[in-house]
Amino acid sequence: MPYFYVNANAQANGDHEVHQKDADCGHEPEPKNREGLGWHANCHGAVAEAKKRYLQSNGCYYCCNDCHTG
Repeated sequence: MPYFYVNANAQANGDHEVHQKDADCGHEPEPKNREGLGWHANCHGAVAEAKKRYLQSNGCYYCCNDCHTG
């Protein structure tokens, strides 16, 4: 099961991006801006957890593409 985190800083469109740890997508936030979401079977569980903190959360296009909504 992979570990996920959310970017505490919103993107220009207001989304807080969810990333999979160790996926090396090249678009990870700085470590100081990462909030751990825990271990999840897939990105859907991680995004659901992120939405408890940030209603406007979205999967990273590169490492959580199944959960990226645009």
